[in-house]
Amino acid sequence: MTAAGPARVLLEQPERAAFLVVLTHGAGGLPDTADVLAVRDAARDLGAAPALVTQPYRVKGARAPGSAVKQDAAWAQVIEVLRRDTARGGAPLPLVQCGRSNGARVACRTARQLEASGVIALAFPLHPPGQPDKSRDGELRSAGTGVLVVNGDRDPFGVPDPDEKTEVVVLPGENHALAKRPAAVGAAAAAWLAGRF
Repeated sequence: MTAAGPARVLLEQPERAAFLVVLTHGAGGLPDTADVLAVRDAARDLGAAPALVTQPYRVKGARAPGSAVKQDAAWAQVIEVLRRDTARGGAPLPLVQCGRSNGARVACRTARQLEASGVIALAFPLHPPGQPDKSRDGELRSAGTGVLVVNGDRDPFGVPDPDEKTEVVVLPGENHALAKRPAAVGAAAAAWLAGRF
């Protein structure tokens, strides 16, 4: 339960998890898209405890997330419960936040506050289609930790530039859905995660 209503969480807890990866969806979707599941599987293979989160506004049936402040606050409450429930010997597991599109924005915006060890941003929506002057680059750079961005080269929402904390993988032929080659998304996530855990 969050201040915005109930979230739905599907958590897998291996006996000796190395880290916690919390994955969420885009604005009108659910956390069952091929790209999100590919990251979940890659993280699981590296010893993660993966959690798929359906955010409260989607549980209620809404397609738009509403206020970013309320969305981020609800996300923080979900993370707090997951960190408590997966703690080993009283110590929380290292946290990796993963989201696609709007969920990637949430993961980046909250990463510093929640002391995430990393963020995986799938199809990060750099700007609304056709409006490059309305950049959301500041949200991406505010993460305060290492970020892996996986975008398609045909994404109308644009593709962010890399920097010292941001690795950007651009998949040829993919659009915003990242649905053609989910294995490539999983491989990019696996390589990035393997270098951190």
